[in-house]
This record gives sequence, structure tokens and C-alpha cells, in this order.
Amino acid sequence: MKDLTPNKADLDPIEIASIDEIRALQLERLKWSLRHAYDNVPMYKQRFDEAGVHPDDLQQLSDLAKFPFTYKNDLRDNYPFGLFAVPREQIMRLHASSGTTGKPTVVGYTANDISNWADLVARSLRAAGLRKGDMVHNAYGYGLFTGGLGAHYGIERLGATVVPMSGGQTEKQVGLITDFQPDGIMVTPSYMLNILEQYHKVGMDPRESSLKVGVFGAEPWTDAMRREVEEAFDMHAVDIYGLSEIMGPGVANECVETKDGPVIWEDHFLPEIIDPVTGEVMPDGEMGELVFTTLTKEGLPMVRYRTRDLTRLLPGTARTMRRMEKITGRSDDMIILRGVNVFPSQVEEQLMATGGLAPHYQIELYKSGRMDAMRVYVEANPDATDELSKTAAARMLTKRIKDMVGVSTEIIVGDPGSVERSQGKAKRVVDNRGKS
Repeated sequence: MKDLTPNKADLDPIEIASIDEIRALQLERLKWSLRHAYDNVPMYKQRFDEAGVHPDDLQQLSDLAKFPFTYKNDLRDNYPFGLFAVPREQIMRLHASSGTTGKPTVVGYTANDISNWADLVARSLRAAGLRKGDMVHNAYGYGLFTGGLGAHYGIERLGATVVPMSGGQTEKQVGLITDFQPDGIMVTPSYMLNILEQYHKVGMDPRESSLKVGVFGAEPWTDAMRREVEEAFDMHAVDIYGLSEIMGPGVANECVETKDGPVIWEDHFLPEIIDPVTGEVMPDGEMGELVFTTLTKEGLPMVRYRTRDLTRLLPGTARTMRRMEKITGRSDDMIILRGVNVFPSQVEEQLMATGGLAPHYQIELYKSGRMDAMRVYVEANPDATDELSKTAAARMLTKRIKDMVGVSTEIIVGDPGSVERSQGKAKRVVDNRGKS
């Protein structure tokens, strides 16, 4: 793989500023953000008053722990525009979640918010190894989802050429990559596996593609998947992190020279790690739930927003700003199976370490009598579809999950193509426990 380490002269000065400079900027911007939310969003004024805190009480960064949390349901309860801190006429763009679990969560951006977002995605792409003049194939979904347009504006802000493909039409994706010869691709990691599968289906060698870097986000993925994709395409695979409530893609990004967890752009977002049960702030290095406070957002400021993502904060390496460990799962996606906490990423890790199996999977939760039970649907590799190989692989994966995760599970090994493919974010868990 090509060395894509950026020159320090190409970085934003704040990326390599001293910790003291970064913390001073954060404090200044945090004071503004708390005041902006308190003065312009009725919910925040009520919450702060009920908690007995005022924006003027923030004298140092640690004082943020005195302020109340914001939850995803707060966006639904104030649907559609109740959390906006500027008049609706100043909102230049709206995005929203799908609303599959209730009312959609609506987010709004001022012109300045959109400009900052583009800057941060461009910064993220530069960290990933992309440069002005490169071409980037954008396979994130366009529309109300923040991924497609968030990536699109950042690619253009970088000065690169964007191919606005969106998701789906896998055969066409491979055709355009072959014809246009892009340098990078932005896509969910699970859909990248679909693209890889299409390469094999048409008899093409993915290592001969023009791709030199893949920027993967929107869902958790393991280092085992990173190794598989990097080996398959002979390219770098880096992690981009974001969520629509805070901004969208580009809240944090891995640096291609280290690949040791996404760097949080701390000049715009203040991270905390809390105990997901007690809400207590945890020291850097401890595992817990990631919480963000926006520092520059005008349209939709977020104060101590609970992401439900589980990670830890780590010291800076390639940049001064802190890193977050790759997301291992979500506190609200955690499966509790007979008293054991299980995350899909743990199952994926064992799958990737088991020979004879493809990296596609889906977990089903169901009732076995009065007990919760779990089965995992996986696929045999094309060269291991005989029943003997399937049985051996199922036994091995069952043992690995039992030994490493601590639960017993049924493994169903199907033929290639039997597990449902994602056209964007993969649906890893199907919960049928409430069905008779």
C-alpha cells in the first residue's frame, strides 16, 4: 500500500496545536455554546433551571459535568423544530433519521454549520490520505441520511472530484470504479463487502482497482474486517465517525499513518466518557458511553448528548487531539442473553477468525421455551460449501463464541448469498423474542 501520510504543512494549525491551546479554545467555545442553548432553546433553559445550573457556572471544562444530559428522545419529543436555536428561516438544510422506531429525529444546519461540516469532512479525508485533485467514489446514501451529502460537500471542500453514486446497484458501483479510476471510496464497511463480492462474481481482481483508501463509517466494524478489506484491495481502510445529532460524518476520523482510532476534532466537539448506568464521568482510558457537547453548532446545539456508543478516550498520537477507540458496540444495541452482555462486533470478530466462512452474518434472537436464545446465520466460502466443511465451520464458530463471548449459540451455515445483503447500514440483529 502507498504511503499516504500528509505533510504537516497541509494540516489545519489547530490539529497540531498544544493541548493548552486546544483546551483554552474549547473553554471559550463551550461558554458560548451553553449560553446559546440556554438563551434560545426552551428545553435547555428548563433543564438547566431544574438542575440548578446556569451557563455562567461554567468556569472550567470539568464544570460541564454539572449540566444535564440530552437524549435521542428529546429530539423526538420536540419534533420537528423545537430544539432549533435560530429562527427556522435561518436553517439552510434539514436532515432526519428514518423514524423506524418512532418519530424521525430532525436536525437543522445554518449556512455556517454547513460550511464547518464541509471543513471537517475535508479535514477527515485529508487525515485518511486523500488530497486535492483526487477522485472519491461516494457510496453513502443520499437524501435525509447525513452520510451522502455530508461526505459530498467535504469531498468538494477538499478540492477533490466527487462521484455521487449513493448506495445500491452493486454491479454499477464496480463498473464505475473500473471506468472512472477513483483514488478513494466512502462507504459503509458492510456494503464494501458487497462490492468485494461483486468483484469476485465478475472475475475481476480487486487488487488491480485504482482505490488506494477506503473511508468506512456509519456502523461498527472490526480490525479483522479492516485486514480483510485492505488485503483484498491492497488499499488503506480508515474509520470515519459521526452522528447526525452532533453533525454527521466527520466528527472524528482515523489518521492513515497510525490507524489507531478516530481523532476527535476537539475544536468543534467536546467529548466525555460516562458510566452508562450512573452517568458518572469516567477518566480517559476507561470504557464507557461516549457523550458529546457541540462547541460551534448554531442551528442545533447539543449539550452532553448521550450517543449510546461504547468506547474510551485515548491520548493523541498523529494529532494533538484525543482519539477514541473504535466503537465496540452500543449500550442500546447490547444483547443481554441469559445475563451475559453480547455485542454484534464480538460475534463478527469470532466469525472473521473462523476458516471456511464468509464475513456476512445476521443474529436472530428468539424464545426457546421460556429462555432467550440466539442463532447466527452465516455463509460458507464458495470453496467450502460441502456439508462436511459447513458442519466443521459451524462447530468451530460455536466453540469460539462460547469460549470468547461466553454464550451458547446455534450456527446456521448457508450457501454463498444466503444472508441478506445491506444497501447501506447492515441490520445485524433481528429480535423475534416477542413473536409467537
